[in-house]
Amino acid sequence: MWSQRALTVGLASVLILIAAGLPLVAIVVDLPPWRTWSTIAPRGLGTLLFRSLGIAASTTALASLIGLPLGILFGTTDLAGRRLLWVVHAFPMFLPPFLLGLGWTHWFGRRGLLGSEASANVLWSDIGVVLILGLALAPVTTTLVAAAAGSLERGLVEAGRTVAKPMLVLWRIVLPAVVPAAALAGVLIFALAFGELGVPMLLRRNVYPAAALARLGTVAYAPGEAAVLCLPLVPLALTLLAIERRFAGPRTFAVLGLRRSDGSPVPLGRPGGTLSTLAGLVAALGVMPIAALAWRAGSAGGISEVSSWLGPSVRNSLVVAAAAAVAATILGVIVGHSLLLGQRIAMLLDGLLFLVFLLPAAVLGTGMIRLWNRSSTQWLYAGVGILILAATARYTVAALRASAITFAQAPRHWEEAARAAGASYLRRLGSIVLPAGRRGVVAAAALAFVLTLRDVETPILFYPPGWAPLTVRIVTLEANGPEAMVAALALVQVLMTAAALGGAALALRRMR
Repeated sequence: MWSQRALTVGLASVLILIAAGLPLVAIVVDLPPWRTWSTIAPRGLGTLLFRSLGIAASTTALASLIGLPLGILFGTTDLAGRRLLWVVHAFPMFLPPFLLGLGWTHWFGRRGLLGSEASANVLWSDIGVVLILGLALAPVTTTLVAAAAGSLERGLVEAGRTVAKPMLVLWRIVLPAVVPAAALAGVLIFALAFGELGVPMLLRRNVYPAAALARLGTVAYAPGEAAVLCLPLVPLALTLLAIERRFAGPRTFAVLGLRRSDGSPVPLGRPGGTLSTLAGLVAALGVMPIAALAWRAGSAGGISEVSSWLGPSVRNSLVVAAAAAVAATILGVIVGHSLLLGQRIAMLLDGLLFLVFLLPAAVLGTGMIRLWNRSSTQWLYAGVGILILAATARYTVAALRASAITFAQAPRHWEEAARAAGASYLRRLGSIVLPAGRRGVVAAAALAFVLTLRDVETPILFYPPGWAPLTVRIVTLEANGPEAMVAALALVQVLMTAAALGGAALALRRMR
């Protein structure tokens, strides 16, 4: 007879395979004959692929250069105002990079506040794409490194401080300890930068994932050709997954714990004032695009008329994000708990979900279209269900990792004692695991919600009529809509994100 745990994990596995596994299988199964592949790939596609790889690598290097020292400073030192600076610096990573790029055009575009012909030429280039994405994604490195540094055993740091200066302690002890977190951040940033479509579209720069997207448009609809163009992206994502498993995977839960170590922060001494000023400047760079959007929206009456341009987009965004967050959290809690128990099926599911997250959205979108765009499945494909399914496939891994990290901090003997007393799996999960890790579960739901809310690349591929989220509405209006109105819509997206993060922070604070 099957146990409760086997049935629960089995059901979660089936749902994950349907959402994340079948679309990848559909791409391979429905490929056109290989003899036609040479006619599908346009000339210069290889050059475009290497160019996109160069943009992603440069973005990763820039984001790491900014985020690694900031993460160490925020996580281990007495940097003045570090908590506020961390919040200000981290907030932009929850916004679509497209919105931040839009704000930078209002600063340095030809008609921007500080714009000139020279600044516009730099901005509308591959360098501009790298700068915008590097600044937008640097908080990923900062946050993961700061979390790892904050969880470091303070005894090591205190011992180092007795024989060495603070800066040497940070270099010799803290830096090596946060390498797994920095490696994980690098993998995430590379994948996000390579799959980014919004910023290159804004700056009129062609990138490889856009070649697949072009085959999914309504005019030149050719999902088979899109599938062929997606094939080189699969080994790329598998390589990133292997790097994550090699450098960060086995130690993820240890280095990214939510429990902070005891001990006083490392004093910076005389360099502290200078470092605090530099950190403040970096944090200010993150919110400068938002300030430019507010200026542009207010300068031409965009704010006063924004309600007439929103339509149902806010409702659409909230419905999809809420439904996907619930589904991702439930699946993430079940698989995350099993992952800590060392179940092989949970490890495989974690790898599959992380692979889907690493793949550009065009790959998942191609698979979704090939799998669900059929007359027998229009009940799903023609409604909001396809958006919820796609978001669940992409972001369940975030909820899974957040839940597992939290569960790893709770004493294991609580659940073991309940099991010895005869408590069933579901009762242990509901009465011990979830209450002990409730803050992590809330954080997991909030993370999945905000990631879905910021997504542009996934819903733009197959959003049903009447169900365009706000991010897609902003992208579609950017080319021909009034600048002030587009900026005002972007501000609504910023406020929605801030409200979601503020509500989650308040809930977590009350649970402390």
